[in-house]
Order: sequence, then structure tokens, then C-alpha cells
Amino acid sequence: MDQLNELIASGRLTELLLPWAVKLGLAALIFVVGRWIAKMAANGIDKIMKKAGIDATLTRFLHNVVYSALLIAVIIAAVDQLGIKTTPFLAILGAAGLAVGLALQSSLSNFSSGVMLILFHPFKVGDFVEAGGTTGTVELINVFNTVMKTGDNREIIVPNAQIFGGTITNFSARATRRIDLVIGISYDDNIAKAKQIIENILSADERILKEPAPVILVLELGASSVDLAVRPWVRKENYSATRSDLLENIKTSLEDGGCSLPYPQQDVHLYKAGE
Repeated sequence: MDQLNELIASGRLTELLLPWAVKLGLAALIFVVGRWIAKMAANGIDKIMKKAGIDATLTRFLHNVVYSALLIAVIIAAVDQLGIKTTPFLAILGAAGLAVGLALQSSLSNFSSGVMLILFHPFKVGDFVEAGGTTGTVELINVFNTVMKTGDNREIIVPNAQIFGGTITNFSARATRRIDLVIGISYDDNIAKAKQIIENILSADERILKEPAPVILVLELGASSVDLAVRPWVRKENYSATRSDLLENIKTSLEDGGCSLPYPQQDVHLYKAGE
């Protein structure tokens, strides 16, 4: 106590504490200003991504990542101002980041794929797609996975890495789709008559688009039939119902018109032994 009083009386205590007080004040100032800058930067990224129409989940995630990274940098700068060596902390932080990255390799792959899906929009919610080995309607696009609903009302959750790393077929991307049918008639049937019957069916269906015009042509001379290619265009929402109706109407109308729909046949000849 006597030594403390002596330091106070001599003014040396002020000399000893003043540098530390200055360092502490500068560190506090760096932390306060740095945290404010980190918040401003994260909020600025929020505004930019919202204007760009980026998914809200991805926006919140990037906001937290940016803010946390900047805040860590600010804390390190403030600690360094106090004269504390930060190199060991940086080494530990780097090693921890590497360990976490290796442990979460598959999750990070799904995350990066989810970011690419959200940014480039190969499909959107409500589209009917074939992706990641699954065919269905997209219900939700998350950062790590995509939720799809199949035609029989099953919910399938597909990791984003499987989707972005493979082929994506989006059946809903275009306003129109072409129906491709192959209709086989007998070699004895009149091709021109069969084509006219099919053309009448297409003309009578209001769902068939006039442009592009439907195409009916001889596709192949098969082993047991003459195969006709029937290629009308419809709006994407009418595809399944129109295709089913055309198959039924074409079969019925061809049969009523005297044409036959052959099927593969095989002749078997039996011989008795010794003959």
C-alpha cells in the first residue's frame, strides 16, 4: 500500500497506466466501430440480395456468415491493439476451420450446390422436373436440399449436390411441349387414309396448337407394321391429358376407318421326329 501511495505521489503510476489506458481505449474504439461496420456491410448485402430476388434462406445465411467473419476480424484487430499476440489464435482458428470443413465436406458440397441452384434458377418452385434421379414437382428449394412431390403424392428430399452435379430436365421451362406418338398400321392399310384420319382427330382437338403445325409422317417400316410419327404441339399444362386422349381416339378412329393396329407376331412350326 505504501508503494502504491509512493507511485501515486511521484506521478509514476500515471506514466505506467496511461499507455495501457490509451491501448484499451483504442481497442474499444476499434471494436465498437468495427462491429458497426460489420453490421452495415451485412445489412448492405441483405438489401442487394433482396433486390436481386435471392432466396430468403440464402440471404439470411450469407448475412450471418459475413457478419460473423467481419466480427472475428474486428475482435482480432482489437486484441492485437492491446499488444497480445494473435498469431496463435489465428493458427488455432485455421486448424479448427480445416477440421470443420473436412467433417462437413458433404454438407458444404450440398450448400454450394444449393447456392448455385438459387442463383442460376435452372428451375423454380412449381416446376415439373427430372433431377437427382427423381421426377416430380418442386415444392421447396432449401440451401442444402430440394423437396419434390411425385405424381403419387410422395415427398422426396434430394440433396442439392446430386441435383446440380447431374442432368436437369425441366419439363415446365417452356410454354409449349411436343407430343411424340408412334402409331403402327398394317402393311395392307392405306397410308394416306390413315394419315387423314389422324389429321382429322388433331384438327378437331382444340388443345392442339396451330403453330407450330402438327406433323404426321412415315417414321419407319417396321418388322410387322408401318410406323407413323404423330407430333402435335400443346401447352405444357395440357400435355398429359391430351396425349392420353389422342392415343385412345386414334386407336378407335383407325379401327372404325378400316385400318388395323398390328402387334408383333411369331410363327412357330412343329415337326415330328423322323419326318
